[in-house]
Amino acid sequence: MDPLAESFLTILAIFCSFYILFYISKHGKGKGKALPGPQPLPIIGNLHMLSMLPHQSLYHLAKKHSAIMSIRLGSVPAVVLSSPEVAEIFLKTHDVVFASRPKFQVLQSIYNGKMGIAFTEYGPYWRSLRKFCNQQLFTASKIESFAPSRKEVLPHFTESLKEAAAAKEVVDISKKLGNLNVKMILNMILGPVKKYEEFNLKEIIEELLYMVGVFNLADFVPFLGAFDLQGLKARTRILGEKLDKALETIINDHQQQK
Repeated sequence: MDPLAESFLTILAIFCSFYILFYISKHGKGKGKALPGPQPLPIIGNLHMLSMLPHQSLYHLAKKHSAIMSIRLGSVPAVVLSSPEVAEIFLKTHDVVFASRPKFQVLQSIYNGKMGIAFTEYGPYWRSLRKFCNQQLFTASKIESFAPSRKEVLPHFTESLKEAAAAKEVVDISKKLGNLNVKMILNMILGPVKKYEEFNLKEIIEELLYMVGVFNLADFVPFLGAFDLQGLKARTRILGEKLDKALETIINDHQQQK
C-alpha cells in the first residue's frame, strides 16, 4: 500500500476510535426518560436501518416502537411522528418550537453561511423577511401586476403540447409544468429572461434544487464534511460561483435602469 494512503488510514482509524469513545461517554449514561426507538450505532446512528424508501422504513420502525419515536441520523438526533394526533401537537400546538429547519452543508456553501427566508432559523430575522414579502411581493395588486409576465410564457407551453400530441409523443407533464413554473418565476423576477440566457439560469436552479434534496452524508456525520466523499462541496462551490456571477450582472443591470 502507498505509504501516504497507509498513514491516512491510520490517522482515520485513530480518529474514529476517539470518536466512538466520545460517543459512548456522551450517550452511554441516561439523561432522564428517553423516547422509545431503535438502538443507534456509534457514528452512523440509525442510518443503516433506512432503505431507499426511508418513509417506509420509518413507518415499520414506528409500528414496532411508538407513534413518537426517537432515532439518530448519524450524530443528529431526530423525532419521528407517525400519527395525525401527535403531528398536530408538534406542528400546530407547539409549531414555533419546531419551526426552524436544519442547516445543510450545501446551502451554507452556496449562500456563504446565510440561509435566506426558506431555510433560516425562526426568529426576528425570519419574521422581518416574511413581513416584507407579505407587504411588498404577495399582495393581490402586486400578484396581478405580474399577470403579463406569466401569460408571456404560456403560448410556447401550449404550442409544445399541441406539437407533441400531433406527433403522438409521450409527454412528461410534471417536467413540463416544472419548466413552466421556473420560466414564470424568472420572468416575474428578472423581466425578459432571454437577456440572461448566457448564464443558463434554469439549469442553475435545477441543479440547486437537486443539491438541496440529495442525501449528503456530511449533514449527519459532520467530521466527514472535510473529506467531501461525495464531491458535493466541490459541486456547490462551482454552482455558487455561477449563481453569484449571474446575480451580480442582474443586480447591476437593474441599478443602471433606475
